[in-house]
Amino acid sequence: MKILLLDKNHPLITDQLLAKNFILEEDFTSAYDEVCEKIENYDGIIIRSRIPLDQNFLEKGKNLKFIARVGAGMENIDIPVAEKLGIQLINSPEGNRDSVAEHVVGMLLVIMNRLFIASQEVKNGIWKREENRGDELLGKTVGLIGYGNMGKATAKRLSGFGCNVIFHDILPGLSDEYATQVSLQELKQSAEVLSLHIPLTSETHYLIDETFIAEMKNDFYFVNTARGKNVETKSLVEGLKSGKVKGACLDVLEYEKSSFENIESENEDLKYLLESEKAIVTPHIAGWTHQSKEKLAQFIVDKIVASYC
Repeated sequence: MKILLLDKNHPLITDQLLAKNFILEEDFTSAYDEVCEKIENYDGIIIRSRIPLDQNFLEKGKNLKFIARVGAGMENIDIPVAEKLGIQLINSPEGNRDSVAEHVVGMLLVIMNRLFIASQEVKNGIWKREENRGDELLGKTVGLIGYGNMGKATAKRLSGFGCNVIFHDILPGLSDEYATQVSLQELKQSAEVLSLHIPLTSETHYLIDETFIAEMKNDFYFVNTARGKNVETKSLVEGLKSGKVKGACLDVLEYEKSSFENIESENEDLKYLLESEKAIVTPHIAGWTHQSKEKLAQFIVDKIVASYC
């Protein structure tokens, strides 16, 4: 089988697939139109987020048997068209679930204990104790929306901190030793921390908006390591200003480029987040550890080999 690699990934992908007699070609620079012109020559492609695989692209890939996305999210692929054309879709959410879970916990500990703020103050000769009194995770009710690989890994960590972890998911019967499944309404009534672990779909676009925030019974900490457009930033900023949102931990932003490479646009809401002591912003790196880079790649290789060897 002939496979086109469109993004740089861990070299184990190339090494292991070549050892299994796949034919590999790399193209990390060609634009969308250039790739479209040659995609019919390949049986499979391995991607991250550089090029959108829309209907036009997929229809030109007349010989495509699979698309492998090194990561979890599949929103840059027209999934209905791919399924209609019989193209197998492969991803590897198992590979970075642990790094995402640790990132969630890390951001919560930083913002709830004012660690970054206090550290910067001391480095600047300022010694404040009472002003930097922290807030404990122990005993908090944490509400997760989405209970797939990321949600489950996060629940496992937070249960170890003595949190009461609840979650809402569109699939039934997912409760386990780490978390209890509840309705969305019950989650809004109980959660003191809210963390998103959902894909970006038409149903989840702007899921967190002014109405959702107002329906939360408790003032709450908010974490988003899912997708930026799951959240209406303007409403989140208003929640932070009013105190309804006690703090925001954001690894993803509404204003990111679709390739996640940088910020696409700037405005006053983004400016507020970047300047506020009540917000932590990281550059879409929750799933990016040294370990996850290897694990993401290994799961992809294993799934391709299992299907085509």
